[in-house]
Amino acid sequence: MMRPALTRTPFLAPVLGVLLLGLIGEPQAQNTPPVGGIYTCTDSSGRKLRSDRPIAACADREQRVLNPSGTERTRIGPAQTAHEKAEQEAQRRAEAAEQAQALDEKRRDRALLMRYPSRSVHDEERTQAVAKVNVVIQTASSRIDELREERKKIDRELEFYQGDVNKAPPALRRQVEFVTQGVESQQRFIGHRHAEIDRINARFDDELARLKGLWKDQAPAVQGKGARP
Repeated sequence: MMRPALTRTPFLAPVLGVLLLGLIGEPQAQNTPPVGGIYTCTDSSGRKLRSDRPIAACADREQRVLNPSGTERTRIGPAQTAHEKAEQEAQRRAEAAEQAQALDEKRRDRALLMRYPSRSVHDEERTQAVAKVNVVIQTASSRIDELREERKKIDRELEFYQGDVNKAPPALRRQVEFVTQGVESQQRFIGHRHAEIDRINARFDDELARLKGLWKDQAPAVQGKGARP
């Protein structure tokens, strides 16, 4: 049995074509800038100009963009010079750097509060940091005492040479030089460690000044959480 031949609807192809064109053309229409605007301005000579595109003679001043009906659609500012663009970029960078610095300070404050939730914790860490350096200083001081004891022994030997190092044998002179340089080296080392303690205390003082404000700001929030409704 033969199947009946399919008949084509004469208006189906045009309709499909229109639909396909609509689907294809829609994204293009969305990406196409609006047209039909009328640009108006008054140039440096006082002439009132109109055009369907931005007016080059008014690049240094504001231009109005009108709808075909004559109502104002928008306004465009004057074109920036190279110097103005550079200034604007520098301002943008400065603002971005300021924002980055503010965020960095907030991160440091949060880290500081996590490390030192109270004054006692901060004081304890300062004490420990200074104590470690004092241990090193004490070790260096003990070494100086040892060297001075050696020098007393050398001085007793120098009595045979009327206390004149230049008359002493080379080995004894080397001992004198070794002890003298050793004491000076340890004294310089102790001086550097005292400077380190000053730096440690300065750092903790700066932190404490900052933490006092952070602890104060944090106190109302903690009290609010602990309050009963």
